Amino acid sequence: MVIKDDATYLIKRPQDFTPQEIAGLIDQADSREFTQLYQRMRIKIKDGRAAPPVAPMFNVNVNRWSLYAPGTTYFLPINELTFMYINGLLEVFNEHSGAFVIDERAGCRAAGLGLFARRKGGHLYDDPAEGRVLTVQRLELMVSELVTIEQGMMLQNLGLMCQALGLGGFPNFAEHEYSWLQALGFRMGKMTASKYLGTGVFIGALMKVFGRNSYVPYALGLERDGKVLLQPYCPPYYASMKDAVRAVVETKYGAQGLFRAGAAHSAWRDPAAIADGVSEISAAAVDATTAYCEYLYARYGRFPAYMPPFRTVLGFQACHLDHEFYDRFYRSEALSETERGHMAKWHGTAARES
Repeated sequence: MVIKDDATYLIKRPQDFTPQEIAGLIDQADSREFTQLYQRMRIKIKDGRAAPPVAPMFNVNVNRWSLYAPGTTYFLPINELTFMYINGLLEVFNEHSGAFVIDERAGCRAAGLGLFARRKGGHLYDDPAEGRVLTVQRLELMVSELVTIEQGMMLQNLGLMCQALGLGGFPNFAEHEYSWLQALGFRMGKMTASKYLGTGVFIGALMKVFGRNSYVPYALGLERDGKVLLQPYCPPYYASMKDAVRAVVETKYGAQGLFRAGAAHSAWRDPAAIADGVSEISAAAVDATTAYCEYLYARYGRFPAYMPPFRTVLGFQACHLDHEFYDRFYRSEALSETERGHMAKWHGTAARES
């Protein structure tokens, strides 16, 4: 998301364009038509600046002095977890990896994978002594950590770009479970805290008795004007988790998938040879992935089980620098010549205060 005083925009992802459209975007980049390129890639989702409250725990106190100040631009990466999750499961549950997952919030029973255990003739290594048994929480933490790395890469690039342009900028706390997504107008669901936490019937009843079982909102997807802009691979955008798993498999191995006809749009010298060399994913891996995903959704009412399908962690705010502030409180070398010369180079004016 790119969030400014006048409007809030979603920047479309590569998969939101056809191969022909991507070729046109590359041509514009080669021609240095960056403004036109940016305008083609954005979708306005709201007039004005979308933002959650500044109060704790929506934000950290140290940021509140400059957060969302007029004239600033806020960049917010958003992770969609479910594709990476399902894609990873297809690897974790194949015959080579053969991992087995237990549900630590359900007495460490098999997380829908009982029939796939080796002791029952399946292909998953369910003996903890063999080192391939994971918990649901551990598996979902792996997914979360992997996708969050991408946010760090984005923020580093934004910081480098600010430096090159002579702007100021800093990473900003945005790790709230739902507030950013709610402010951006995502379609929201809700469930009781006991259901959300997977506490079980007895603890849930106690929470209700003591008035502690309030509803927790969580993001489902982003829609505008009847069009789905961001959707996870889970209900309500798929009829079932089985359908969601099949959609991920189709994206990769279907007739037009990335490893089939879609390879023709890649940078491979001989995409047909590459596609021919990629074997089909096994039915056993697909079936185990489906069983696990259906188990989680049936028990916890959502997918993933510990987190919503969309996640924010950090944002990045860019702004003009107050040169007088730096001259007063910092040594002269704190600002580079690029930063001191930004206003003259980009705006034809002397430095201003904010």
